[in-house]
Amino acid sequence: MAKYERMRRRQAIGEAEGYLDLALGLADQWPLPAKLRDQLAERAISALARVSGTPGAQAHVLYLTGLAYRIMERYEEALGPLRASADLDPRSVPVWLALGWCYKRVRRLDEAIRALEHALVVGQGEAIVHYNLACYWSLAGRPEQAIPYLAQSFDLDPRYRELVAGEVDFDSIRDLPDFQAVLGVTA
Repeated sequence: MAKYERMRRRQAIGEAEGYLDLALGLADQWPLPAKLRDQLAERAISALARVSGTPGAQAHVLYLTGLAYRIMERYEEALGPLRASADLDPRSVPVWLALGWCYKRVRRLDEAIRALEHALVVGQGEAIVHYNLACYWSLAGRPEQAIPYLAQSFDLDPRYRELVAGEVDFDSIRDLPDFQAVLGVTA
């Protein structure tokens, strides 16, 4: 019986991951209509509801549940499962990134920054953590914090330079000489 339960759990988690992959897969180039995106996320949540938790799988199930709510832009609802996942697996950088993402969108920048600072402790080599911290500090009106994180993201992955031009989070600091220097722009 235990083997059957493990198989059912793995199948439900795989099903949920498939729905979330479909919702997110090519969203940058070809975003899905909101109704279809939400249907896929709801199906993921339904699949995850069939999973009876074991401590090892529960953190992942909670993360996927939070991700589904995030995909539907129900950020406040995403926070509960994401926080619970972080409690169970505090070394998961994707969970802390998702928490930061959601906190930013519910206008709780201080908590978004704290989440990413925790992600930085457990995943120092992740350029996305540095880049998002730069965004959040910029939104918080703290260029002296934002600019070094931005520079570190470029050091870890130079492709992040390509994102800066379209990133509205940097609009308030874009004209600062230190920001321009990090980008290598000469006057």
